[in-house]
Amino acid sequence: MKAALNGIRVIDFGHVMAGPWCTMQLASLGAEVIKIETRARPDEQRAQHGKGAVANLEANSNFFEINLGKKSVSLNLTTEEGRALAKQLVATADIVLENMRPGVMAKLGLDYVELVKVKPDLIMLSLSGFGATGKLRRYAAYNPCFTSVGGTSHLTGYAEKKPNTMTNSGGDARAGTAAVFAAMVALKFRQETGKGQYIDSSSSEVINSMIGDQMMDYAMNGRSPHRHGNSHPTMAPHNVYRCSGEDEWLSIAVGNEQEWQGLVAALGHPAWAADFRTAPIRKAREAELDALIAAWCVDKSYVEAMHLLQAQGVAATPCFKAGDLFNDPHVLARGQVQEVDHPVLGCRKTITSPYRLSQTPTAIRGTAPILGQDTDEVFTSLLGMDGQELERLKAAKVVY
Repeated sequence: MKAALNGIRVIDFGHVMAGPWCTMQLASLGAEVIKIETRARPDEQRAQHGKGAVANLEANSNFFEINLGKKSVSLNLTTEEGRALAKQLVATADIVLENMRPGVMAKLGLDYVELVKVKPDLIMLSLSGFGATGKLRRYAAYNPCFTSVGGTSHLTGYAEKKPNTMTNSGGDARAGTAAVFAAMVALKFRQETGKGQYIDSSSSEVINSMIGDQMMDYAMNGRSPHRHGNSHPTMAPHNVYRCSGEDEWLSIAVGNEQEWQGLVAALGHPAWAADFRTAPIRKAREAELDALIAAWCVDKSYVEAMHLLQAQGVAATPCFKAGDLFNDPHVLARGQVQEVDHPVLGCRKTITSPYRLSQTPTAIRGTAPILGQDTDEVFTSLLGMDGQELERLKAAKVVY
């Protein structure tokens, strides 16, 4: 079957997480993604790991996870010739993505104003922590920063404790996924009008857009919502409960009377259930109810408890750890896990794209590239450069 973005070329100036995540999704949809990078300043995901600097730029699993299916061209953008070659590549492309701090691409002469001169119908995606305009535009931002400004950190955690800044990369992935959506809209517009456009995406605004109900509460009622742990304003039970395995937790949420009766049945119709007949009572005595449910969960695995509750129509699922995600029968049956060979890392398991398209299926179309592995092919085949000129550029560390 033909991929949705077959024939679309993307020049990827992305680094770290949000930008590369976006272009990896575009690659899974069939786009040809050419990543521009340099040994002079390697992508942080190549150069850094949880334990610090890496000895081998090709052996970083962080880079592997967010650059699958791409080509890599080594090009030093601090050189005039390097920037000129970048423009030549852009002239062949449909989409350009960058997630540098606002102003950096302009200093390089590679901002939208300049690139549209060589590709008039270009679609350019610029991702940053706070957007290309406004007082915070030049501020540095990693995931904890824009999830904080976006409002989720203040809402996440327990009331008596400090905000949770979402220390994983979830905010980056959300920003990258939103950029995929924006790219699809721009491609549709160009298809209809022949016109490209510039897309200014703020990661903090992406995060903020996902808490609309909380923002609406303030806009309409003047209330600023606060952290409340796992509890819900009206639902009870609504929490996670410790199970028998090591660090195993089960999430349970009951939203109506039918689900409550299902929970009571799954628990064996305990006598104490009569004391929690109505939703208001359950909410008022939530801590007591939580303790009783926890006592039922504690000698069961979280998979066993899930099946018992789900059999009665109760929304209950394990809080999966990474090992569970890679080995769960449902996840495997969905094809969410795939093995990918890498020349340095070997055979690695990874997570596939989160959507299943019946006519234009997504796919992992290749492993993460070795730095500069496609330089010769791209410059000779795409730009028509001869071998002698390419060797000169390598010697001058323009291609580097």
